Amino acid sequence: QVQLVESGGGLVQPGGSLRLSCAASGGIFSTYLMGWYRQAPGKQREFVAVISRGGSSTYAESVKGRFTISRDNAKNTVFLQMNNLKPDDTAVYYCNADGTGSSSWGQGTQVTVSS
Repeated sequence: QVQLVESGGGLVQPGGSLRLSCAASGGIFSTYLMGWYRQAPGKQREFVAVISRGGSSTYAESVKGRFTISRDNAKNTVFLQMNNLKPDDTAVYYCNADGTGSSSWGQGTQVTVSS
């Protein structure tokens, strides 16, 4: 089963940018559907973005036009570029790898958007 480690979170002011990374190991990265999810305090985990094995991406309406998901299969890494961040984007962001008969999660990275 693939192991996932997120990084790149932090504190940023509204309107700022962050780039999250998720490094995968222990599996064949190129075969996985890779996604980002987030969970704000007191709320359920929600979908943010997903990228297919072929590079096609889908976004939640709330982040469309501001966030970009990408993957580097040579480096076994998926990225989430987040621009024009808003206080409502504050959450723990989780990486997910979805393969045939399996689904793996990272430990999460905190993103806080505040002035």
